[in-house]
Amino acid sequence: MKCALIVPSWAPEDIFPSKTASSQINYWQPLGTLYVASSLQQAGHTVKFFNGAFMTQAEILNKLRIYEPEFVGIYSTAFGWLKAQKTAADIKRLVKKAFICVGGPYAVAMQEQCLFDEGAKSIDAIVTGEGELTVPEMVANLQQGKSLAGVKGVVYRSGDGIVSNPARPLIDNLDLIPFPARDLLGDKGLYIPPPATYKRKPVAVMLTSRGCNRRCIYCFQLDKKRGSGIRYRSVDNVLSEIELCLRQGFKEIKFLDDTFAADYSRAMQIAQEIKARHLDFAWFVSACVNQVDKPLLRAFKEAGCWAILFGAESGVQKNLNMIRKGITLEQTKAAVRAAKEVGLKVITPFIFGIPGETFTEGLKTIEFACELDPDIANFHAIVPFPGTELYDKVEKYGTISSKLTDYTYQGAAFVPFTMTREEIMQLRSMAFKKFYSRPRLVMRKFFEIRNIQDLKNAGKGIKSLFWLWADRNALQVQKKSR
Repeated sequence: MKCALIVPSWAPEDIFPSKTASSQINYWQPLGTLYVASSLQQAGHTVKFFNGAFMTQAEILNKLRIYEPEFVGIYSTAFGWLKAQKTAADIKRLVKKAFICVGGPYAVAMQEQCLFDEGAKSIDAIVTGEGELTVPEMVANLQQGKSLAGVKGVVYRSGDGIVSNPARPLIDNLDLIPFPARDLLGDKGLYIPPPATYKRKPVAVMLTSRGCNRRCIYCFQLDKKRGSGIRYRSVDNVLSEIELCLRQGFKEIKFLDDTFAADYSRAMQIAQEIKARHLDFAWFVSACVNQVDKPLLRAFKEAGCWAILFGAESGVQKNLNMIRKGITLEQTKAAVRAAKEVGLKVITPFIFGIPGETFTEGLKTIEFACELDPDIANFHAIVPFPGTELYDKVEKYGTISSKLTDYTYQGAAFVPFTMTREEIMQLRSMAFKKFYSRPRLVMRKFFEIRNIQDLKNAGKGIKSLFWLWADRNALQVQKKSR
């Protein structure tokens, strides 16, 4: 069957403030979509991928008109839900016989509610969980002229009604899933993380596990909803994919696991195997501050890891406890110190607008970030993504925006009872200015410039910092679609 998988068209200015976008923009490889693509390929179907990060809506539609797919899968986040609806409607007018399905975080969280939306009439089905088994089974039924009755993990239209099939169990053995179909990406060099967060292009992204065993109120994990913890791929399976990425020409890998070091011995084994096999690539990892120590961080460094991200989130213990982060300020300090001592670059994101947080406490978070002195700090607004406890129990914590387009880290879709939206945005601006204007950091960044890429990144950072000081509304997003 001819299948098309689509990320709807979007422009950087839809998500990032135009005056600081150059230092924030990133183009991730859509792993979920690529996993579904490889599963469809394994089942014998023809698959084409159309990425709206690099194509206008008109370009996507023109290619679909020529291709005439029989099955179309559209990816959607909360922010992108309206774009997914419009894309589905445009495709249905163009390729009338195409069966259109939507998956992604928003579809998984909202499920049958998606199909009740007035603008969703062109969408035939929603995938409500992992798609690697569900989508090929759907396509097989469609190919054979069967209904979708009995296909677990699907909500679909049947006549004038909507049918919700039972949820599909999570995939226990992740080693059975084929590696993401990175051959569909096209120009690998287009897919880059934010400036200064990678060393060598092209960059691949990879998951060595799925799920998280933590309980943060702002995080949506399907595993938590269905009573499961972290599911791990075997070390051999992970190393096989790393070696495949290197054969495909990738020079760096970003591991996107929520808690890469949750299994300490497994994380150590992956690092030791990378080193033992003499695999030449740079890599970047995220970990929780209470799951690492200097021996593990040193093993990462010796295996080619150059940077690590620690979710610091707040400089006030009360607020860490509120979001159930499960860490202490002292653990954050110790992890950052240990990473620096073994030679790793450190990235620490922080969030403002935590339930119960005050403006004064936000100022303490800024001071804590400066005290930690990581190489990169990001300052976001907490986001009440659908499916999270923060979203489901918002009346307990504050208020949320009715506009899904506000559901990005750049806006303030959630406002606690103890703060205003304007205060959240003010804290973000103050944080970026204070952190990146420190003479100590400026001098360090200057002496770290080694090549033309470092120089370009520094230029982007300087431009963003200039606008933060020059324009009080520099962090406001002026949305404009392609």
